[in-house]
Amino acid sequence: MKPPPSTGIGWRHPHYAELLQARPALDFIEVHSENFFGEGGAALAVLAQGREHYPVSLHGVGLALGSAAGVDPWHLEQLARLAGRIEPVRVSDHACFARAAMGGATVHASDLLPIPFNAEALDVLCRNVQQVQERLKRPLLVENLSAYLTPAGSDRGETEFLNALVQRTGCGLLVDVNNIYVNALNARLGGGEADPVQSCIDWLDAIAPASVGEIHLAGHCAMDDIVIDDHGSRVCDPVWQVYRHALSRFGAVPTLVEWDTAIPPLPVLLHEAQLAREAALEEVAA
Repeated sequence: MKPPPSTGIGWRHPHYAELLQARPALDFIEVHSENFFGEGGAALAVLAQGREHYPVSLHGVGLALGSAAGVDPWHLEQLARLAGRIEPVRVSDHACFARAAMGGATVHASDLLPIPFNAEALDVLCRNVQQVQERLKRPLLVENLSAYLTPAGSDRGETEFLNALVQRTGCGLLVDVNNIYVNALNARLGGGEADPVQSCIDWLDAIAPASVGEIHLAGHCAMDDIVIDDHGSRVCDPVWQVYRHALSRFGAVPTLVEWDTAIPPLPVLLHEAQLAREAALEEVAA
């Protein structure tokens, strides 16, 4: 018997009070880990209240797992302390770099910058992921990146790179379906001829199914010459199409709807989560 679907939303500041008061039917909520670092304060108190009613997934944007400069020890320690307090159902971050040596110091770019898909970058990513997992004493989920250029020095595809990461470290993958579609659209704008939806399906088919621990859905912004992963709108129809294929490939994996800019009223976000649940229920019933 297939497991029931699990759907959640990204819990952001505009919805803190309303969610705690309304307590909508959600299987989990997800927060950005870095917003709750520290010993105490109002933010951590609110998260503790949320944890009383929902399982919490911690999603980071600052570990910079692909950085040759390594993981910031302070950042990792704060994440470990937060995980100890909240006991999250999952902890995740991105396959990106942001930390580098500059002017005799290590600086953080405060962005999710792409890494090349080659042996050297894989060694760096594996080393950092293993360090995080050893400190947290749990597997980490690593998210595929939306990137607006092809990283120089790549000698293999992204899916081969991510599969190797999983095999070497025992981590899992957080598959962001919107990121895959954004990348496919930008490849098309850059002169590629492949159909974006089919490119996404091919990407999903190349990922080891057992490695996927969570799926993200979000909206994006299409301009004349680039598509931006801004998490500022409803999930579009092609992304829903790709999501349904992901469900058929991976099963009813826990799914999160992200909305980080131009945040709408909570019912809008809950409606998107319900659409994800309905798609997953169709897969469970199939």
